[in-house]
Amino acid sequence: MANEDLLLRQMPHSLEGEQAVLGSMLIDPDCVKYVMDRLRPGDFYLRQNREIFETIFSMFSYARPIDGITVFEEMQKSGLTDENTRSYLAQLMEITPTSANVMEYAAIVRDKALLRSVAQAAGEITALVQEGMGEAGEILEASEQKIYAIRRGQSAQEMVPLRNVLPDVLDRLSEMSEHENHLPGLSTGLSAIDQKITGLNKSDLILLAARPGMGKTSLALNVALNVAKGGKTVAVFSLEMSREQLATRLLSSEALVENNRLRTGLLRETDWEKIAGAATVLNRLNVLIDDNPLLSVADMNAKCRRLDGLALVVVDYLQLMTSAGGNNRGENRQQVVSDMSRMLKIMAKELNVPVICLSQLSRANEKRDDKRPMLSDLRESGAIEQDADIVLFLYRDDYYNEDSEKHNIAECIVAKNRHGETGKVELRWMPEYTQFSTLDKRYDGED
Repeated sequence: MANEDLLLRQMPHSLEGEQAVLGSMLIDPDCVKYVMDRLRPGDFYLRQNREIFETIFSMFSYARPIDGITVFEEMQKSGLTDENTRSYLAQLMEITPTSANVMEYAAIVRDKALLRSVAQAAGEITALVQEGMGEAGEILEASEQKIYAIRRGQSAQEMVPLRNVLPDVLDRLSEMSEHENHLPGLSTGLSAIDQKITGLNKSDLILLAARPGMGKTSLALNVALNVAKGGKTVAVFSLEMSREQLATRLLSSEALVENNRLRTGLLRETDWEKIAGAATVLNRLNVLIDDNPLLSVADMNAKCRRLDGLALVVVDYLQLMTSAGGNNRGENRQQVVSDMSRMLKIMAKELNVPVICLSQLSRANEKRDDKRPMLSDLRESGAIEQDADIVLFLYRDDYYNEDSEKHNIAECIVAKNRHGETGKVELRWMPEYTQFSTLDKRYDGED
């Protein structure tokens, strides 16, 4: 027990910094809003200081007046006071030189909290190694997750009270109400799809599935391009097409020059003008492409963690991915794909960005009279239906029926939607430019 106390005393912390932060907020309630963006209760090392900050945090969330007297009363209601609490609050205000430097004090507290988090993570990683539980790759992945959680400023294991989450939700609602499109997520650039799925929401796994030749890669690139035009960073992992092929498709879509002419080099003089303009636009976008065909989900996750301002991840496509060891021999392929879908959902939550994963469908639909895809066509992919927050299918009737009245019209079928209703919307398909656009006519139910 004596050794534990010694170790706790040695953990990095600044008593003076913590007291100065609390004293500043008690002296000048106007600085509370700035501190709340920088610190959390867990950043305070001493229990009494942590309880005082937690009380102020709660009072701030409910817009209650904050000073030495009101904070004491609130702590008393919560049963957090003793015979020294009142005098300690008065002491905090007396020893604080000025509230003008509150952000400097907060930086000290935050810095010490980060050091404690690193020390704790190092201890947990050492314990994993010493216990010998799992292979080296699994321990490395777990270690990366712990460090990444620290970089994001949150504990990987800490549970958060609902009252601490509500202010963020209310701020987000206020922000959405000020925007014209009222989308909680990123716009796909296709208003009909946006209305169905409320945009691309953070931590969502969005499955875009279709039979080959339906245009799922083109749709994913259209969405990626639109998000990037909003000044966001987009990561595209292509396990099927090379980076040059992807760039050619993006150039064709942006320049409105036939993809076939770009691939063959049979370009007109007017095409070069369009290409130059499109290249100027694309050069300003932060779209990062990785065409390594041997990537695992763990590899993608590690690469994405190093990106600043990441807003969207696109993976093309699920069945081509390898397991963490990079070797699927002797493994049940259905189980491997199911495991990877689960890992993709975990990645979306950890990165707090939407992940669009493309997937091939089984041939089951081609045996039916109505060849529109259904969720049952995903069964070969194991748990992917359960892991995905949104499942989108692409279907083009003219692909199967040459005499179809819906020439170059695609149906985007929303088969699963955790944020709203299912249904389908029609999109205009321009194959020469590998581009989709919204049609005015939409179908909310069956034909």
